[in-house]
Amino acid sequence: MNQASSSRVSRELRGHVLLLGLDRVAKRNAFDLDLLNDLSLAYGEFDRNADARVAVVFAHGDHFTAGLDLANVSGVMAGGWQPPPGGCDPWGVFAGPRVTKPVIIAAQGYCLTLGIELMLAADINLCASNTRFAQMEVQRGIFPFGGATLRFHQLAGWGNAMRWLLTGDEFDAHEALRLGLVQEVMASEDLLPRAIELASRIARQAPLGVQATLTSARLARLEGETVAAAALPAVVDQLLNSEDAKEGVRAMIEKRPGVFKGI
Repeated sequence: MNQASSSRVSRELRGHVLLLGLDRVAKRNAFDLDLLNDLSLAYGEFDRNADARVAVVFAHGDHFTAGLDLANVSGVMAGGWQPPPGGCDPWGVFAGPRVTKPVIIAAQGYCLTLGIELMLAADINLCASNTRFAQMEVQRGIFPFGGATLRFHQLAGWGNAMRWLLTGDEFDAHEALRLGLVQEVMASEDLLPRAIELASRIARQAPLGVQATLTSARLARLEGETVAAAALPAVVDQLLNSEDAKEGVRAMIEKRPGVFKGI
């Protein structure tokens, strides 16, 4: 187990699962510029780390995030945030590369504004039963600039998304499950163990297959089925000739788990 920490996001590698922990507890993990930049850098490190196959994003303390810290982000409000050199864009709407590996988010307590939008950009979302969500920018004279206007209605349907985006009202974990924002709701003490268990299961699969599946699905979501379908034949040919595919066949015949190396 390897562990490192920075001022705003902790890093801990457990096998092939990288835990990224928001760590601005005194401010309910609200995003100031340091937290924005450090999460971006942590995503970039994850994407470049060959040993890390899946990331779990969680938060230290009682709350996932209280959203954007309006008192400490004058630069964001004035000119927009850009990922720092070496960083990735965790929200997938700002300038900069997106992470190419699976991201699982585990949320508890407050999950407001940019927290919801982190989930909308992630691949799998879990939350504790005590989680409270709100996209309250309209109450502050601004609007959701982290991707909610692009993705929320695709996920939950137009009326469901507008119900919450245009009022800024809070909703609970069970409504988040109904909307499709989260895939599982559980007790807070079970949240991180369950997220790590799920990430570990994904990390045991063939890395090339996981990445190809994720890339194809994202391409279909962003650019449409026709574009994604045109990319399929080359990827299928590449994977069928990979060492992981040969290992997968051997493992099936020998009735054992596959041991994949990502080649």
